[in-house]
Amino acid sequence: MIGEPVRRVEDQRLLTGCGRFIDDLSFPGMLYCALVRSSHPHARVPNVSLPRGAIAFSGRDMEVGPMRAGWQLPGMVEPPRWALARDRVRHVGEPVAAVFAETPQLAQDAAEAVEVDYEPLPLIEDETCFRLSRGDAAAVDAAFAAAAYRVDLDLVNNRLCGAAIEARGAIATPDTLYCSTQTPHHIRGHVCAELGLREIDLRVVSSDMGGGFGYKGKHYPEETILVWAARRLRRPVKWVATRQESFVSDTQGRDHRTHAELALDRDGRFLGLRVRTRADLGAYVSTFGAAIAGPIYSALLAGPYRTPAIHIEVTGVFSNKVPTDAYRGAGRPEACYVLERLADKAARLLGVDRAEIRRRNFIAKQAMPYKTPIGPTYDCGDFSRLLERALAASDYTGFPVRRRNGKKLRGIGIACYIESSGVAPSRLAGMMGARGGFYEAATVRVAPDGSVTAYLGTHNHGQGHATTFAQILAARLGVALERISIVEGDTAAVPVGTGTFGSRSIAVGGSALHAASEKIVAKGRRIAAHLLEAAAADIEFKDGVFRVAGTDRAVTFAQVAGAAYVPHNYPLDVLEPGLDETAFYDPPNFAV
Repeated sequence: MIGEPVRRVEDQRLLTGCGRFIDDLSFPGMLYCALVRSSHPHARVPNVSLPRGAIAFSGRDMEVGPMRAGWQLPGMVEPPRWALARDRVRHVGEPVAAVFAETPQLAQDAAEAVEVDYEPLPLIEDETCFRLSRGDAAAVDAAFAAAAYRVDLDLVNNRLCGAAIEARGAIATPDTLYCSTQTPHHIRGHVCAELGLREIDLRVVSSDMGGGFGYKGKHYPEETILVWAARRLRRPVKWVATRQESFVSDTQGRDHRTHAELALDRDGRFLGLRVRTRADLGAYVSTFGAAIAGPIYSALLAGPYRTPAIHIEVTGVFSNKVPTDAYRGAGRPEACYVLERLADKAARLLGVDRAEIRRRNFIAKQAMPYKTPIGPTYDCGDFSRLLERALAASDYTGFPVRRRNGKKLRGIGIACYIESSGVAPSRLAGMMGARGGFYEAATVRVAPDGSVTAYLGTHNHGQGHATTFAQILAARLGVALERISIVEGDTAAVPVGTGTFGSRSIAVGGSALHAASEKIVAKGRRIAAHLLEAAAADIEFKDGVFRVAGTDRAVTFAQVAGAAYVPHNYPLDVLEPGLDETAFYDPPNFAV
């Protein structure tokens, strides 16, 4: 069942307009929120004049704690960030007031009546947030001193912003936050910490979502603003961003300026790599912002190449721009860009083919496991074989002919990419400054009729989890796909979890689900042994059937499920009724 081309079970609902996105939700007595956002990149805000008679609040009205980043790097500076700015704004788009009304248009009209006094301040330049270094600087200096060839590059990895089909939005009632987030449990923790609530006091629900791409996995001011306002007003409140608003409020990505140098011997083999990167974090340290630019980016600058000496320095700096954070690769594409541009320039300098320079420098399959000079260990990899397959599939050697004979301008590029997915082992994340764990949780509940429901801390926003997770259960439990349901994105249904980002859902969430299903099978064996009057060690399970080994005596999974809830003659002192199991999975390493 795993890997089979089955029809996705969630598509019928979504394609027939039955999805439940944020703007599909409404509640009786609901107010609509419009946010007044700064038109200045840096300014004091001595006064905010709210329109008389309107339901409106400024930052001085909100008695809440500051927002905190999800990672704390050594020596990192973290200026206070408030859900609504108090005495100063630090980027265009920072919210300074929240207005509520019976309709979106009335809320927007009232927001336009808010008067904000701004006293412009000079822009921040090169104010340091953190400095991070990895590797051996002395070894790199020695490698460059002995090098036959050197190449260097100055690179700009430009700032960008996301634009998913569905813009960010949220609805809050006094005890529940509905929001378009990839990480419901993280959001609950952040909001409760700022409002001084117990986590049991707030439910966070994120159901259908029209795209995430990383930037919807972060904590934003609007989540705290809406929960605070709903509790203050005792009414539901709703906010959905306009596309223009998203461009100045959603976290952005990249914004690196890098100087990189590569040392090579006479045969074109890499000897040393030196990288200096200035990473613009924007006005504040966002949830993963420092981690993306610092430890995650720098850990991958070995790539697939055997470079004996590497030294990396990353300086994270503040600016009066929207904060940066994870978006589409989150540090990994930035590292790949540096290495592959250097490899191309080295090939040109030595007069060799771009594929050949990579062949000469790949880490050999026989060298695995390979510990890189900057920390991570690769347990396996056959990079040369992968490159040859790609070259053959693309008819790389035939490209010059196609270029000469074609009617279009043609180009070709090569990039060899190490991916650190499955984010992340809690142990390694903690070493890199994470303030939380990165395990995943899964609960499998088997009903008396043999149908199965799985509850996971991951979040589906287009990946097809309702199908892929069901395939894992179908393969292990022998239950038909149509009898399996998957529940995600609700902190009331799943008490703890991490969420979906960094290609972690199957690697981490799927592993937790598999572990929970193994517990179901183990208990099922004990129930089957009771029903068949056999020893549990003699019970085999395959294709949905429990069988006494070497006999035709058997019971189906559905029969065992029914018996689990009708515990006649059970040895209750050693076998509890029911067939529910929970498992946590914290991976030993990143997946590649």
